[in-house]
Amino acid sequence: MRIKSSTSRKIFLVSNTIFLLLVAFVCIAPFINLLAVSFSDKTAVAAGEVTFFPVGFTTISYQFITNTSKFLVSVLVSLQRTAIGVPINLLLIILTAYPLSKSREDFRARNIFSWFFVVTLLFNAGLIPTYMVVKTTGLIDSIWSLILPGAIPIFSMLVVMNYMRSLPKELLEAAYIDGANHLQTLIRVVLPVSAPTIATVTLFSFVDHWNSWFDGMIYMNAIQNYPLQTYLQTVVVNPEEFMRNNTDLSGNLSKYLSMVSARTTGAAQMFLAIIPILIIYPFLQKYFTTGLVMGSVKE
Repeated sequence: MRIKSSTSRKIFLVSNTIFLLLVAFVCIAPFINLLAVSFSDKTAVAAGEVTFFPVGFTTISYQFITNTSKFLVSVLVSLQRTAIGVPINLLLIILTAYPLSKSREDFRARNIFSWFFVVTLLFNAGLIPTYMVVKTTGLIDSIWSLILPGAIPIFSMLVVMNYMRSLPKELLEAAYIDGANHLQTLIRVVLPVSAPTIATVTLFSFVDHWNSWFDGMIYMNAIQNYPLQTYLQTVVVNPEEFMRNNTDLSGNLSKYLSMVSARTTGAAQMFLAIIPILIIYPFLQKYFTTGLVMGSVKE
């Protein structure tokens, strides 16, 4: 049966649609402008003529970037960090969340360990003590200095732990009756039904590793060890020095310097940097709401 909409409801729907379109446009407009600047002539960019469409279309900024070895090396460092860091994060999150999700009868020290992790979430050691630990352990200028200090994201661990606590006890008891031990129960029962939450914290971990720049600035002395975001930060903060010290293009440097500017190359590099996030996000977006809401409601 078709429900007849009233005039006030039609006005609400139209207004709501217009409002949401405006919000969506405000969110996506900076990315469109960034893309337009990266494909525009540097004179038009300097004159402020570029808004949402390229002016004097050119791909010279992207040619300049891809011929810069430091940018490509920083991409490889970020890929290496993400490829190693995300699996380590997930492994430690699961191995910590599973025992903490048990009842007090099964794990009497559960509350003690839970509070231990909550305290580290609220109060960390601070910048200087953390740096001293990394330096003393010989991790400076190593990829492990970007991974090990944040090896277990406490917030993500709490999300997974709360979800595991919400699982029906009958589900786990059935596995135990069938002879499964804790490891078999975790792998064959708990993890398959925790897929939305695991996918959500995977996205959290991926974005965190890919977008982090401050730890690279602290723990890396050589620029060839910089992850991508740290490298981009140096380019954005001091573009003139970047252009001056970029010796990879010594043969064609004068040609490129006459055709690109710090703004066009910075826009091109930032747009290339967000491509991996744009690729992976749609595949995990459907788990986002489900993964976060599940486990938050107690019966």
